[in-house]
Amino acid sequence: MTAQTVASAAYVVAALLFILALAGLSRHETARAGNTFGIAGMAIALISTLVLALSGGIGGLGLGLLVAGVVIGAAVGLFRASRVPMTGMPELIALFHSFVGLAAVLVGWNGYLEVEAAGGGGLAADLLGIHRGEVAIGVFIGAVTFTGSIVAWGKLNGRFNSKPLVLPGKNALNLGSLVVFAGLTVWFVIDPTLTALVVITVIALLLGVHLVASIGGGDMPVVVSMLNSYSGWAAAASGFLLGNDLLIITGALVGSSGAYLSYIMCKAMNRSFISVIAGGFGIEAPSGDAKDYGEHREVNAEGAAALLSTASNVVITPGYGMAVAQAQYPVAELTRALRDKGVNVRFGIHPVAGRLPGHMNVLLAEAKVPYDIVLEMDEINDDFPDTDVVLVIGANDTVNPAATDEPNSPIAGMPVLKVWEAGNVIVFKRSMAAGYAGVQNPLFFRENSQMLFGDARDRVEEIVKAL
Repeated sequence: MTAQTVASAAYVVAALLFILALAGLSRHETARAGNTFGIAGMAIALISTLVLALSGGIGGLGLGLLVAGVVIGAAVGLFRASRVPMTGMPELIALFHSFVGLAAVLVGWNGYLEVEAAGGGGLAADLLGIHRGEVAIGVFIGAVTFTGSIVAWGKLNGRFNSKPLVLPGKNALNLGSLVVFAGLTVWFVIDPTLTALVVITVIALLLGVHLVASIGGGDMPVVVSMLNSYSGWAAAASGFLLGNDLLIITGALVGSSGAYLSYIMCKAMNRSFISVIAGGFGIEAPSGDAKDYGEHREVNAEGAAALLSTASNVVITPGYGMAVAQAQYPVAELTRALRDKGVNVRFGIHPVAGRLPGHMNVLLAEAKVPYDIVLEMDEINDDFPDTDVVLVIGANDTVNPAATDEPNSPIAGMPVLKVWEAGNVIVFKRSMAAGYAGVQNPLFFRENSQMLFGDARDRVEEIVKAL
């Protein structure tokens, strides 16, 4: 039995573990096991790769660089993961995607230097055209993922403006870039010159910036999912270049699952999947939109507690503001207090609540909120007319009635949680500012709505004390 045979068998095991990881992560109850499967699969993949490298005669500087890469990568990963708050998880994931994209670009360039620049590099003549195509496609996907992920990271952590960049003829720019890339790929396959590969790389880097810059900050959850898909296809392209079956399988798993998740999220927001891929998502709200919705009403913690104490059915709809305030723990305490009094308490989660798919679900699970009372939008929306009190904690765009009532709104047609159909709505916010999508929310001015201003964690703790 050779080292190559052992490594191939180990790669199959790792691939199966990655499949189990995806299956486990699809449900709250099995998410921890799914994460464990993923860790085990990656550990097996790393160890197998090191063993294979040693058996291939790698040594000296090569071995030192390989080990250093593993050690440094592990140290950076542990350091960042142990310190990042849940609110910072979306931009951390976007940054990880950029690393995958950059790695794909470097693998592609290395493939060019070892084969095309070396006059064939010992590769069979009938395979040279395929190899050149793999290099061009791998570099292109990787470069788009790299710069697109950097822009997403900047938008998510506030370093870049969250508003969409709207250049004249932006769709023509995107489509033109793809057409030029196709032509350059044909050129590179026929005549693999350095100039062609440089131009492909530059166009892809610029396209990645433009694609994500054209998407509004309110739609970043879909963008993160989309970039996750891109990073998977970039890894698969690297796998073809390196002849590595595990990279091909893993990349295909990540690419297809990310694409499917993006599609599900687009359906949940009534958006076109093609427009997301084309970077035409998230059009900015018209400037000067100052529609007068009237005056809002305010309530304090004692008043909110009084409403809750007489309620039979309560629904809590969390958003990114809950994550920022770290209010999930007092929210869980409030839930327990109300349930102990016989109140039927449930949670309504919008598919894109927060800035990452599943963001709110993870926060609530972290605070030990029972899984069976955490419901998706489609499961809870019909129950709002029979709900006495809704607590909107840090959510904005996902509970905006403009999506259903105002055809000219930038979020028109987007399915939302119809919290305004309940008897009473209490909105936890720091101010009357618009949400991340930049759209004013008429919910704040409805007769059955009251605003509870301040830090969500403090306000919820005050309600629990008042109860």
